[in-house]
Amino acid sequence: MKTSTLAALVLAAGTLTAVAVVGPGLNPVPTPTLAVPATGALVDHSAYDRLLKKHVNAQGLVDYKGFKADEAIFNQYLTMLSKNPPAANWSKADQMAYWINAYNAYTIRLILNHYPVESIKDIGSKIKIPFVTTPWAAKFFSIGGENMSLDNIEHGILRKKFDDPRIHFTLVCASISCPRLRNEAYTAAQLEKQLDDQGRDFLNNPAKNKISPSDAQLSKYFDWYKGDWQKNGQSVVKWVNRYSTAKISDNTKITYLDYNWNLNKQ
Repeated sequence: MKTSTLAALVLAAGTLTAVAVVGPGLNPVPTPTLAVPATGALVDHSAYDRLLKKHVNAQGLVDYKGFKADEAIFNQYLTMLSKNPPAANWSKADQMAYWINAYNAYTIRLILNHYPVESIKDIGSKIKIPFVTTPWAAKFFSIGGENMSLDNIEHGILRKKFDDPRIHFTLVCASISCPRLRNEAYTAAQLEKQLDDQGRDFLNNPAKNKISPSDAQLSKYFDWYKGDWQKNGQSVVKWVNRYSTAKISDNTKITYLDYNWNLNKQ
């Protein structure tokens, strides 16, 4: 995708920052050219973990007013993320946990920047930058000195570098039809368990997927990212059966549910 770069002023973690912009949403996004250090101390996600436990309930709904009240602590965590990108000596699990937490945390930051809003998609209409019409394409934060967007993290890093479709069960775009936002941070030690737990939770939640052997009404994720689910000899059917208690087959009628973009607020 050809990148269009323009200057813009965006509120990021409480600071006005000059940024660049790219788009659009589900198209391939170039991998950011981060100046990745060869070695570096691991990031401590415990402050973010405490905020999630305090402001996210068991259903994954967010108390955005509570996050707003704890904004100073939240911004300190985001500043730490910004200054400490994953280093080459970090394990794959440490890097994945970092980027998943970063995506979800900066999504919350984006909502707080424009709060109150009824949907993250409403923010797109507020972005007064030519050629940028979605909030996911706006580069409103920086990591390792590189201006970045949510698209950069999802498509340019997580999908491209780690090739694990389970990330789709973890990235939360602040909407009702998204997977549940865990009320805990992702960590390398728990990552495999957390990824599988997210898969089970997502596939067995009738608000996200309605599954029976004869008829499966699946999340749009399985349509939007069909190529991801089909990699390495896999398929949508195999991934559904990996986590769903109700099993399907190649003969199951598969349709896709409408996506509810309403804010995932308490």
